[in-house]
Amino acid sequence: MINAAIIGLGRWGQNLVNSIQGKSDRIRIVAGATRTVAKAADFAKKQGFPLYDTYEKVLADPSIDAIVLATPHTQRVEPIVAAAKAGKHVFTEKPLTLTLRDAQTCVKACADHKVTLAVGYNWRFQPALQEIGRMLDDGRLGKLLHIEGNFCGPSVYRFGADHWRLDRGEGPAGGMTGRGVHVVDAMLYLSGRIDTVFAQSCRRALDYGIDDTTSMLFDFGNGATGYLGTFIATAETWRMQVFGSKGWAEVGDVEHLTTWGMRVCFIDPQNLITHQKPQTIAFPHISTERAELENFAEAIEDKRPLAVAGGDEIHNVAVLEAVLESAEKGAVVKVK
Repeated sequence: MINAAIIGLGRWGQNLVNSIQGKSDRIRIVAGATRTVAKAADFAKKQGFPLYDTYEKVLADPSIDAIVLATPHTQRVEPIVAAAKAGKHVFTEKPLTLTLRDAQTCVKACADHKVTLAVGYNWRFQPALQEIGRMLDDGRLGKLLHIEGNFCGPSVYRFGADHWRLDRGEGPAGGMTGRGVHVVDAMLYLSGRIDTVFAQSCRRALDYGIDDTTSMLFDFGNGATGYLGTFIATAETWRMQVFGSKGWAEVGDVEHLTTWGMRVCFIDPQNLITHQKPQTIAFPHISTERAELENFAEAIEDKRPLAVAGGDEIHNVAVLEAVLESAEKGAVVKVK
């Protein structure tokens, strides 16, 4: 059993706690820290762990094996480096950081101090996404041609003008940091590294806050292409469709924290005139938040790294940087 401390107990931090507390035999929350202790006191008491008023006290507690960070995007680097120096393993919400240099700093600190670093890309634990990966690997979908996706919702309307989620420094390229990076990670899982990006990003719905309309074109290293849109002043929706030379697979709905279903449709090479109807496939229920945290715990026990130099967690940040540069310049940008 890995004893972890949760840092940040807003909506998502509480969701992470709820996914494992009393349900997992691999990881549990034994302490927490948050900027406003009073706001989280009742929740922490109900979940059976004490709250510290400083992060330093968490790091000084020898009973704590790992840190789970659910803090704003810009508040990741120093806590990760400090945890590594204290010998604590780190799970952080996505994205790892907002700049490639900071991401490399975090990965190096954890490698130097031999602690495991994980990033919360829970979509990788969706059975449907894993099945699409297998369909590409075993040839059922044929050669990968293109991936397109969107991840949208009314995010800009949910928070006041002074909330950190509407701070342009916390949310560069609008919905990319809160939503779009999940789709990018799924694309990396299926297709590998992205070579170039062309992006556009603007604010249309409100006269304050972050961009609400962001779209991108990708070229992958394997020759496939991609499209991603994230529009955060509209109704909730998300979707990803993977096109192969033998057929396509699609996931998407309004909810994304449930276990996904999948639609697939294949070419009939003996009957290319008839429009084939898609099949719908369901999968057994899984908590992806619990799955990602238990995977983190297993990696700790195995002394196995997760986020590493040159890995997808780093490349995702490089893609985000390229999106920002492309949107600013109005030009195609090569991903570093």
